[in-house]
Amino acid sequence: MKELNNELKAIAEGIDDKKGHGTKVIDLRRCGDTICRYLVICEGNTPTQVHAIAEGIGNKMRELCDERPLAVEGMRHCLWVAMDYADIMVHIFVPDSRQFYDLDHLWEDGEIVMEEKQDDRR
Repeated sequence: MKELNNELKAIAEGIDDKKGHGTKVIDLRRCGDTICRYLVICEGNTPTQVHAIAEGIGNKMRELCDERPLAVEGMRHCLWVAMDYADIMVHIFVPDSRQFYDLDHLWEDGEIVMEEKQDDRR
């Protein structure tokens, strides 16, 4: 668990470094069959910022945890980027996509372990 906390901290640092906002970390371990243990959701204001956040997370995870994602999807348009770190899935959205797909609500059965209000960073 301590190792996972370091990964979550590195991800949060990568988000903060690129001024991402609306960050939410959801613990899914009590939800039964899930593909990961933690879900991290955040957003950037534009596709360019979403791209920068994804790169920032990748850089921090390599630098601080020596981890690389198993897969990254969505970098072409950067409206929704998903990064798979096995036990942690990171979703980075532009605001309209986050609202439309509503992953926050979809995984509401999970325990929210960290939440930054959506308007805290704007």
